[in-house]
Amino acid sequence: MTIENFKTLTLEQKLTEIKYHAEFLGSYERNGEHNGPKVPGDIFALYDFWVYLSDDEETVIPSRRNPLNP
Repeated sequence: MTIENFKTLTLEQKLTEIKYHAEFLGSYERNGEHNGPKVPGDIFALYDFWVYLSDDEETVIPSRRNPLNP
């Protein structure tokens, strides 16, 4: 699956892909919108990209860049 295909999935489908095919890499706090508070979540490696999943499982953000690397 490519990142483009992943973006077209529903939230439930994305969560299923993460559950069965992703590798947990660690916790991560993503910057909030409009300089708001950081949003806690986790980073997963999935196929050839990375995915941020918020703790409440409402936000799923794929990325071509691993945010855990400095």
